[in-house]
Amino acid sequence: MDSLARRRFLSNAVLGTATTVVGASTIGSFAPEAVADPMKLDVEAGAPDPNFVEGRIISLKKGLLMVTSSDKSMHQIHLTGATSVWKLRPTTSDAAKVGDGLYARGVRMPDGSLAADAVWLNIVNLQVHITSIGRGMMHLDHHGDRIVGHVVAGTTAAVYNSTPAVSDLSLLQVGKHAQVIGAWRPDTNEVDLATVYAAA
Repeated sequence: MDSLARRRFLSNAVLGTATTVVGASTIGSFAPEAVADPMKLDVEAGAPDPNFVEGRIISLKKGLLMVTSSDKSMHQIHLTGATSVWKLRPTTSDAAKVGDGLYARGVRMPDGSLAADAVWLNIVNLQVHITSIGRGMMHLDHHGDRIVGHVVAGTTAAVYNSTPAVSDLSLLQVGKHAQVIGAWRPDTNEVDLATVYAAA
C-alpha cells in the first residue's frame, strides 16, 4: 500500500467511512522489533517524525487516547478497527490502560491528531546482563539498573544465535549478555518478557 493510499485508508477509518478493515500488518510490520525503525517517510535526518508518537496514556475514551510525550507535548491518537496493537503479544485496543507507555505510528489528520496504524504498549527493548535465573523470573542488569524479568507461560520465547524462537529457556546463562523485548509494568522495575535474544 503506497503512502497516499495508506493515508486515505486511515483517514477514512477515523472518519468512519472505511469499507474494509485490515490490520497494520497489511500496511507495515507491527512486530515489536519494528518500533525501533518507524515508517520511513520523507523526514529530514535529525527531525522528528510527525507520524510517530511516544508517551504515556493519560486518558482514553471510545478509541481516542490522550497521550503526554516525554517533552510534555499532548497528542490525540485514534485507534480504529485498522489499528494493530501490541502489549506483550498482538492484542486489541481494549488492552490500552491509563498509565501505559506507548509508541504509535500512523497518519496525521487535518486537526493534528494521529490515526494510528500500529501501537506498542509498554514496550521495552533492552541490552541486559543476566544476573540470576529463578523459577519464572530472571534478574537483569541494564547499565546498573536492576530489572526483574517475568517469564510468561505460553508467550516468553528465546532466540539463540539467530535461530527461530523457542519456548525453551534452559540455555540462558547467568553472567551472559542478552537483548530482551518485553512489556514494562508501569512505575516498577519489572518487565514481562516477550523475547530474549542470547548466544547459546
